[in-house]
Amino acid sequence: MTTTFETLAQSRYVALTTFRRDGSPVSTAVWVARDGDALVVVTGPNSGKVRRLRANPAVTVAPCDIRGRVKGEAIPGHAVVLDADGAVRVRELIVRRYGLLARFFARGDVSESVGLSITLD
Repeated sequence: MTTTFETLAQSRYVALTTFRRDGSPVSTAVWVARDGDALVVVTGPNSGKVRRLRANPAVTVAPCDIRGRVKGEAIPGHAVVLDADGAVRVRELIVRRYGLLARFFARGDVSESVGLSITLD
């Protein structure tokens, strides 16, 4: 199965792989929403993926299941950590896509989350 932007945007979960300073990959299954030509993810401000992205914005994304088992080819891209307004927008997009369950997880203060915007290479 060939992975495309549309495949990723429609996947229930994607494996977001970020890279440590030594280049070793770290993959995490995340919810994703489409924001124009980008994919967006919400995460904690002190998460490992945010720390790794600040050092190296290169990522790969692949469709996966809830446990992170990849179900298609990984596509390279770059991720940007968004400002507070971007985090609000990303949370709204995720809640719109995932509904009640996402509302439950998004109840906290927006300062407790950051948005990531991923563009594919």
